[in-house]
Amino acid sequence: MGTSEYDDEKRSDEKQSEEKDVGGIEVSVADVDTGAIVAASGDVELSPEDAERIRKKIDRHILPLMVQYMDKTTLGSSAILGIRLGTVFYLSYLALEFPQNLALQRFPVAKWLSFNIFVWAVAVCSHAACKNFAGLMAVRIILGISEGFLLITSMFYTRKEQTVRVGYWYLMNGFAQIVAGFISFGALHIKTPRFEPWQWLMIITGLITFVVSLLFWFLFPDSPTTAWFFMPHERTLAVMRIKVNQTGIENKHFKKEQMIEALVDPKTWLFALFAALTNVPNRNQKPLIINSFGFTVLQTTLLSCVDGVIEIITISTGVNVAAWTGQRAYTAFVWKVPEILGAILVSTLPWSNKIGLLFSLWVTGVGTTGFAITLSWLGTVTAGHTKRVTTNAIMLSAYCIGNAAAPFMWKQQYKPRNRVPWIIIGVCYLACMIILLIIRAVLVAENKRRDAEPKIDDPFDHVYVERISPEGVQEKVKVDKEFLDLTDRQNRDFRYVL
Repeated sequence: MGTSEYDDEKRSDEKQSEEKDVGGIEVSVADVDTGAIVAASGDVELSPEDAERIRKKIDRHILPLMVQYMDKTTLGSSAILGIRLGTVFYLSYLALEFPQNLALQRFPVAKWLSFNIFVWAVAVCSHAACKNFAGLMAVRIILGISEGFLLITSMFYTRKEQTVRVGYWYLMNGFAQIVAGFISFGALHIKTPRFEPWQWLMIITGLITFVVSLLFWFLFPDSPTTAWFFMPHERTLAVMRIKVNQTGIENKHFKKEQMIEALVDPKTWLFALFAALTNVPNRNQKPLIINSFGFTVLQTTLLSCVDGVIEIITISTGVNVAAWTGQRAYTAFVWKVPEILGAILVSTLPWSNKIGLLFSLWVTGVGTTGFAITLSWLGTVTAGHTKRVTTNAIMLSAYCIGNAAAPFMWKQQYKPRNRVPWIIIGVCYLACMIILLIIRAVLVAENKRRDAEPKIDDPFDHVYVERISPEGVQEKVKVDKEFLDLTDRQNRDFRYVL
């Protein structure tokens, strides 16, 4: 695991230098990470007590707001109530994923997310006004535009903490599934002449999402360097706290060379392949599968809540084990084993044993933990802000491809047992487990390669920016390597977590 060996106190400010010579003396402030300015703003030492206090403060102000996933779970809930357009959602998500991540780099993160969530709320509510397939498809396309928590998590948390925090916001899917299940159950009891139950579901969840958009606008911080809930000196502590990541906070300038590096980096595509295959089962199909076992629509809406409980328990335990042991690949591997068992049982149990089939389906939900761990793992092994933006976009695009392809497996000729889809799902589960071990082997080999490299005078150790001192004198100050917005390939002191 990469740790910083650079303890000199550095200073810089927002005065830009026109020169750019990374290997020599000076760079523009625009080329370095935004955290460089704050980290060098004073002689501050970070004690363990300060680090813990800052982390708790971040948790209190950020984690409660990361609950905007309920509108995604309405895809499954609305399917059982009569609307089935999940593939359109994921295709639109796919088309807009890369532009979305570029916007997250360019614009203030919190404000951009707030705008996205607001648009999402309007789109969800608009479902109720649609009278035909074309109208429903239009608003489903609008729904595929919101993401950004991966970048936010890497801005505020250390690499070890990211594993747990990404898991926490991802398991909000579970809470949302429970809430959406009860709302769906209630919606089924609303009898109106012109509105179907699924239309009421969309209006209710859309209004909840609208409230979340307002909370994001007023309460969610754009970065540790500007967080409203920090005192000025606490912003410095917050930046110094994540120095160990060697990934910085953010850089608002798109760097083409970092994008190209992401595209040619083998691990980018290994993570993407994992994301695609692990999402082929598609959670939004589960209510339909439960319904096919012979449960009524009312029973299915309530039974779907159990998936949420399973997700909360398994993800919370899995990410904490991964953080505690430091073994992300092995933990994700173990947590995906029950998926194989569940897929086999669903395919082999007697069709009359609907309780056994139901429990087997629930067992497959344990493996969701593997995806949650891998989401955070990608962020901890990727440095350079533009590279992180690119890899996040690729992985989440692959996530969309897997989810979009899933509904096409469930063809009429395979019913009721659906053995062909379950065989495909089982193969995907097994392939994902193999990919996790391959990624780990690639990272281990690269760490060993770097450990064996001779120690040389690294030009990135001697980089400066210009500033005006409090006395009004122009001066040069050294910038920490961790805040130069280097990629994981450029920074040879970077070590990949496993």
